Amino acid sequence: MNLRDLVRQLLLTSGKSFADATDIKDLERFIKKFRPKSVGKKLIRIGGKGDGGYLLPDDLSDISACFSPGVDVTSTFEEELADRYSIKSFMADFSVDKPPIVNKFFHFDKKFLGNKNDEKFIRLEDWVKDNTNDNSDLILQMDIEGAEYEVIIDTPKDVFKKFRIMAIEFHSLDMLFNKNAFKMVEAVFDKLSVDFTVVHIHPNNSRPIININSIDIPELLEFTFLRNDRVEMSDKKLRFPHELDEQCVPHRPSRHLPKCWWN
Repeated sequence: MNLRDLVRQLLLTSGKSFADATDIKDLERFIKKFRPKSVGKKLIRIGGKGDGGYLLPDDLSDISACFSPGVDVTSTFEEELADRYSIKSFMADFSVDKPPIVNKFFHFDKKFLGNKNDEKFIRLEDWVKDNTNDNSDLILQMDIEGAEYEVIIDTPKDVFKKFRIMAIEFHSLDMLFNKNAFKMVEAVFDKLSVDFTVVHIHPNNSRPIININSIDIPELLEFTFLRNDRVEMSDKKLRFPHELDEQCVPHRPSRHLPKCWWN
């Protein structure tokens, strides 16, 4: 079974059986390990209200480009980066023919991000290499419907270190309740945590929060990471929701980050 099939199987089978339930102590350890930290930089909202907007550290100076796989019906995030910061965006999605708006700062590839290169997929490592030629810092904004796990596993750490800031939506996180899937998800987060600190988490209210054995895990979480060389750790207490947080889907019930994830 290849990596793509393995990840898909874990996504499909997670939460379906309690025979392989994750130990509650492992879940508590995971949540504590990846709680957001105060890093001495205020957060700003890029991309407007609703889905497609993210909270980022106010540390965007001298960033040359954003890599944004997964093209939605709006591109307010990339548009604001272009208009306010003159940051170009490289966008990729095989399911659409072009971004929803025309902008001279936008560059589009009709490809899905994956763990191979062919007529339909491109690897993050090669996509970045093909479109950068210096050591300028980058942003990664990734919402690719569950493929983030295989992409992170496939991508070398040195490639991730090119990104100063990353905003990644993690899907099907209720699979943490399955001990086999838990190992894969924890390995993905451990890989990122070597060089990055979590600075914000926001639940996407398009999906529910699952509670098992008093552990609350939102199915969809948007994580914001800051590279560790930009971090100045602070003792400031964080509270959620952040004043700039917005519900992704206005007509759906509100979802706030469960207290166990931040306190």
